[in-house]
Amino acid sequence: MKIDINCDLGEITGAGSNDEAIMQHITSASIACGFHAGDPPTMEKTIRSALNHGVSIGAHPGYPDREGFGRVMMNLDNEELRALILYQAGALKSMTEAAGGTMHHVKPHGALYNAATRNFEMSMVIARAIKDLDKSLVLIGLSGSQMIKAAKETGIQYASEVFADRAYNDDGTLVSRSVPGAVLYDTDWMIERVIRMVKEKTVETITGEIIAIEADTVCIHGDNETAPEFVIKLTKALKNNNIELTYPGKK
Repeated sequence: MKIDINCDLGEITGAGSNDEAIMQHITSASIACGFHAGDPPTMEKTIRSALNHGVSIGAHPGYPDREGFGRVMMNLDNEELRALILYQAGALKSMTEAAGGTMHHVKPHGALYNAATRNFEMSMVIARAIKDLDKSLVLIGLSGSQMIKAAKETGIQYASEVFADRAYNDDGTLVSRSVPGAVLYDTDWMIERVIRMVKEKTVETITGEIIAIEADTVCIHGDNETAPEFVIKLTKALKNNNIELTYPGKK
């Protein structure tokens, strides 16, 4: 039994970042590409940190919405969306290669991720852009979502993502952050929940329903101040349950 621990990193520039403390306990890093957060020096610094710790590197493209941290929905046509993915993921890929590494995956951020989760046309644009950039790349998308369907349709690798700290709707989508209870804070319960998602392939929704879920990778949010402490406890609990930590598609 295996699971990847991925974290969205490179989103905080300057002082106050938990990235280095988190990096040594994860298997994949999804690095902000400068649109919703981050900047070129932070991208390069995060890439080099990931390489130093043997962490798989991925691009974390988002809407051009720094004020809203990429959480504000934008209506882009298919050409604009394709260019947005290629521009951001292409920049991260070239910077990774310049540092002597190889980019492994692409994971959309925030409102872009949530919209693609429900929208097959959007997901196909994203998946095709990723395939055209590098057909060996893995698309990370919400378990059971349209992104996973699009990855299958285009023939690229994919990893079904679950969330340790987010509540689920009965249809398997994430509860909006505007709803009370959408973000979870009880670390012990969150860890039990992740282990159940990996071992039993189920999760309890915000209404108490038990739904099926596929867990290839579990997301830890790096902008949470308790993330370093939580990821240490989660890693220990997974190993104690004989769950191997490795990134998706590792040769």
